[in-house]
Amino acid sequence: MTGLTLRYLNREDVETVGVTMSEIIEAVEQMFAEKGRGNVEMPPKPGIHPRRDAFIHAMPGYLPSARAAGMKWVSGYPENRDKDLPYISGLIILNDPETGIPVAVMDATWVTAMRTGAATAVAAKYLARPETSTVGIVACGVQGRSNLEALACLFELRMVKAYDVCRDAAERFAVEMAQRLGIEVDVVERSRAAVEGLDLVVTSGPILKEPTPAIQQGWLAPGAFACPVDFDSYWTGQALNEADKIATDDRSQLEYYRGVGYFQSMPEPYADLGEIVAGLRPGRSSDVERIICVNLGLALEDMATARLIYERALERGVGVDLPL
Repeated sequence: MTGLTLRYLNREDVETVGVTMSEIIEAVEQMFAEKGRGNVEMPPKPGIHPRRDAFIHAMPGYLPSARAAGMKWVSGYPENRDKDLPYISGLIILNDPETGIPVAVMDATWVTAMRTGAATAVAAKYLARPETSTVGIVACGVQGRSNLEALACLFELRMVKAYDVCRDAAERFAVEMAQRLGIEVDVVERSRAAVEGLDLVVTSGPILKEPTPAIQQGWLAPGAFACPVDFDSYWTGQALNEADKIATDDRSQLEYYRGVGYFQSMPEPYADLGEIVAGLRPGRSSDVERIICVNLGLALEDMATARLIYERALERGVGVDLPL
C-alpha cells in the first residue's frame, strides 16, 4: 500500500466544504429510489450499548449509482448534554468500491444531522399535503434544526410551533431558525401545542428504550403528516395506531428494533420509503389521511451524503491527505 493516501476531513471541513441541504435532499431521494428498486446493499445496523439509552452503531452501506461504499461508526449518548458534549458523534469511512481501498475518513456529526433532515423532507414530499405550511418541532436540538431547514427547502412554511422540555433550548431555537429561514417560530409550553392542528410534526428527542411518551391519540390532525426521528419515544401506541398509514425507511431495521424491544405498540408499516419513492407503493391518496413515517436512519443516507462531501473536498482542495 506504499504511496496510497486517504483524505481526512474534520468537522469544520465537512461543514464548510459547500454541500447544501438541497443537494443532500436530492441525493437522498435518488438513493431511496435505488433502494426501492433493489439496487443497493445495506444490512441492518449492529450495535453495542455501553450505557443505558446509549448506543454505538456500525452502519455499512453500498450505493452503486453514486459509487458510494463505506461505513459510519456512530454513537448517541443522551447524558452528553449534561457534559456539554454532542448527543451524536462519529466517523464515516468511504472506500473505493472498485478496490476496497479506504479513500476518506470524515466527521459524521454534521452528516448525520443533515441527512436525517433530508430523509424527513423526502418522506414529506410524498406523504404530506403539497400545501403544507405549518410545522411542529418537538425537541429543539440539532435534529430539530436540520429537519426544519430541510422542510423549508420543499414547502412554503409560514409558521412553526417549537416545544422542548428545556424552554431555553426552544427559545434559542426559535430565534435562530426565525432569522435563518425568515419564518415565524413560536415557543409553546406543552408538546400538545406543537402537534394539534398543524400540517406536519417532527419529533427529534433522544431515543429511549423505556420512554414515557407524551403524544396522545387525537392530537395529530386529520390530513397531517408526522415524522418521528426518535423512534417511538414521543408517541403513545394509541397515537401511532390512529394513523391511516404508517411507513418506515427500512422494514428490516424496523423488525430488528422490534426484536430488541422498540415499537411494541406500533402497527406494521404498509410500505417503506424506497418503495414509495420508486413508485411501487402509493404515497398520500387523500387530504384527510393521517400519515406517519418512522425514519430509523440509514447508512445509505450517510453514504450518499458523504460521497457528495468527498467529491466537493477533492474539487476544492479541502482536508488533509494521510498516508495509508
